[in-house]
Amino acid sequence: MQKITPFLWFDTQAEEAAKFYTSVFRDSKITTVTRYGDFDPKRAGQVMTVSFTLRGEEFIALNGGPNFKFNESISFVVNCETQQEVDELWDKLTDGGQEIACGWLKDRYGLAWQVVPTFVWEAMKRGDAAKTNRMMIAVMQMKKLDVAELQRAYEGK
Repeated sequence: MQKITPFLWFDTQAEEAAKFYTSVFRDSKITTVTRYGDFDPKRAGQVMTVSFTLRGEEFIALNGGPNFKFNESISFVVNCETQQEVDELWDKLTDGGQEIACGWLKDRYGLAWQVVPTFVWEAMKRGDAAKTNRMMIAVMQMKKLDVAELQRAYEGK
């Protein structure tokens, strides 16, 4: 068991969301479904939690009721090696969701994601402020990030 596990609160869609997320990411699966027991007579037998892995990372989804909603103050970053991977994940995660800006989106459940090419992180680590600034100006003008365009901006072309 990993030391820190994201725990996602849903109203009633925990299992539906887990099935969606495991369909989006390769090498992902639902591992456990628990149900409410007699301790909550109104929900006895209904899905309580769903444990699942996305590319080896564990998550737990809870059907906790309508009390809490997701917002952008917490998001998941997906690091992508290629434009093809950016495009594929962007298309799947925005299906029924919403494009935001700068590689950010909200999925159909309101959960925020950042779909980011690894080039962005690598370029920032190089420490060239002028190149990084040009690249970040380009990032700020995009919704879905375009690797080739970010590389051109970084190089000043």
